[in-house]
Amino acid sequence: MERLYASWRLAYVTRSSDADACVFCVAQETGEAGALIVHHGLSAFVILNLFPYNPGHLMVVPRRHVARLADLTHPELVEMAELTRAGELALTEVYRPQGINVGMNLGRPAGAGVADHLHTHLVPRWIGDTNFMTVVGGARVLPEEIGQSGERLRPVFARLCGAR
Repeated sequence: MERLYASWRLAYVTRSSDADACVFCVAQETGEAGALIVHHGLSAFVILNLFPYNPGHLMVVPRRHVARLADLTHPELVEMAELTRAGELALTEVYRPQGINVGMNLGRPAGAGVADHLHTHLVPRWIGDTNFMTVVGGARVLPEEIGQSGERLRPVFARLCGAR
């Protein structure tokens, strides 16, 4: 039997089971999760997905803890759209993907992992990026550490959106 070591997942599997803690709200309070944030906006922010599908997998998140698009104020909605656009531009510049999945899962039945705090995913894609490891082995192979993704994306967001 072969073994795949994913030591970075230890923090995930041994995390506190505090059901009231929202990962997006906690990330805004700084600390280790806050290091995943690549851009701070006025009413929304951009954060790297801790368990990405591909390198550069971003999420645009409103600062306020809301579950639905209908719960956003107009300024929040506009900033989320602007940051999603900036995410597309940043991912295109940094990773040169052949495509980008952009989407939201509203509610647990729709696939939302964090159902109570709205967020938009941006996942860079390349032809052949879903290989045998994912299909047969049930594992993802990521060619870049998440910290490197942040280092590459932060200056691009700062240039595109301005520092805040």
